[in-house]
Amino acid sequence: MAVVNVKSEIAGNVWKIQSKPGDRIEADGEIMILESMKMEIPVLSPKAGVIREIKVSEGEAIGEGQLVAVIDA
Repeated sequence: MAVVNVKSEIAGNVWKIQSKPGDRIEADGEIMILESMKMEIPVLSPKAGVIREIKVSEGEAIGEGQLVAVIDA
């Protein structure tokens, strides 16, 4: 099983986490929603698999390229 690190493409705040560890997720499934410049931007899974870990919390400010989730694909 491959480990996939999911990183944020933008800086912003974690608005809502949609998936939790143990959840099965499809490719392009929504892991969380970020808020940046008054826009909601989804963070999508690059591959189907199971969420191993969510590395951020709702309300947390994150940077571009920051690791936000780990998936077992």
